[in-house]
Amino acid sequence: HIIGRDRPFVKYPDKIHAYGAPDADSPSFPSGHTAAAFSLATSLSITYPKWYVIAPSAVWACGVGFARMNQGVHYPSDVVAGAAIGVGCAFVNVYVNRWLNKVLFGRQIK
Repeated sequence: HIIGRDRPFVKYPDKIHAYGAPDADSPSFPSGHTAAAFSLATSLSITYPKWYVIAPSAVWACGVGFARMNQGVHYPSDVVAGAAIGVGCAFVNVYVNRWLNKVLFGRQIK
């Protein structure tokens, strides 16, 4: 994690009761679950650019981010940063993979 910020359930124990939460010592920024969800959703959407792939992927990724906030383990800024990191990593991964396939194997991948 990049920034060692306390999780919401640690900072506001009288208001937020997080069940099955990670260790209180684990920092909250950014949301790794949200980053992974948005990375997968973006990779699928780039690889298969059809509405029936993009829409459910986006809804699922947003749901993961919302669930992390709803559980009291992340702030909205943690989720937004995680989503941005996930989308960025997906774009880099997809385009580097395409470039490497072209350079190393001489084949173009859509």
